[in-house]
Amino acid sequence: MKTRKLGTQGLEVSTIGLGCMGMSEFYGHSNEADSLSALAVAIEQGVSLWDTSDIYGPKTNEELLGKFFKQNPTQRDKVVLATKFGIMRDAQGDFMGINGSPEYIRKACDASLKRLGVEQIDLYYQHRMDPNVPIEETVGAMGELVKAGKVAYLGLSEAGSDTLIRANKEFPISVLQSEYSLWSRQLEAKILPTCKSLGIGLVAYSPLGRGFLTGAIKSRADLDKDDWRLNNPRFSKENFEQNLTLVNHIKELAITKNCTPAQLALAWITHQDESYVSIPGTRSTQRLKENALAANIILTTEDLARVSDMLLSQEIHGSRYPEQMMAALEN
Repeated sequence: MKTRKLGTQGLEVSTIGLGCMGMSEFYGHSNEADSLSALAVAIEQGVSLWDTSDIYGPKTNEELLGKFFKQNPTQRDKVVLATKFGIMRDAQGDFMGINGSPEYIRKACDASLKRLGVEQIDLYYQHRMDPNVPIEETVGAMGELVKAGKVAYLGLSEAGSDTLIRANKEFPISVLQSEYSLWSRQLEAKILPTCKSLGIGLVAYSPLGRGFLTGAIKSRADLDKDDWRLNNPRFSKENFEQNLTLVNHIKELAITKNCTPAQLALAWITHQDESYVSIPGTRSTQRLKENALAANIILTTEDLARVSDMLLSQEIHGSRYPEQMMAALEN
């Protein structure tokens, strides 16, 4: 597995990482045994960047990773462990808003450290920006965690350009994590140039369009009844079939590169900039191996031009999130 440097503070991670959210929630049925097996395979494949959050589960995803490290203590140093704070959920899983206050951050960090069973979080993100707390206050408190040795590097998730600039002045930001893929390119106009100018790396979440771009989901009936994607606008009854046109084009391009649609989608991100990595989520060992191999795929200038032409000809139907969730994004 090839590695890449994110930011200018020394953070180095695998080119292809692992999103752990679906091991605990949101994407239908899962079980702990499969998830622990996938984590073990991630180690074998050199997939070192593992991404979680205190709201996944809620809390149970961090506990799952903590269990893995407890069972495999010698593997901890092989993982760049990333988690997030800021979105609050109650014990029943209901969302309670966003909190970026210094007091909350300190408590959230200590709680995550305990659940993960580690002495330090390698990469700590603010999950969403709190409109009621200046970013300088939030990042200032995050910086204190770095100084205390509880956190190694800082990141923001779904932050806009102005926020990134202000935050980076307060304390060095190594990473922006945002949705970015062949069908989510909203970062390109302003935010990615800002990251480039500040020396901030990108961690692309949902790089496979929440599984849609793999071609494995052929209808809404392929999703479990409790899968949250059924409420995602791009998976809606009126948009699903129209968006399949994009997937069919990706399949055609993948055939020319002798790879899978998922590998093509991941390789496309890899080739956009040397400071971009992706964290496809999976609980399948087979999918994990497939995704990891995407780091070795070479796309020529001609290949990238073909992808670009294809994207220009396609209309994406539906927003990234439902309206209420879109309101919490800065891009």
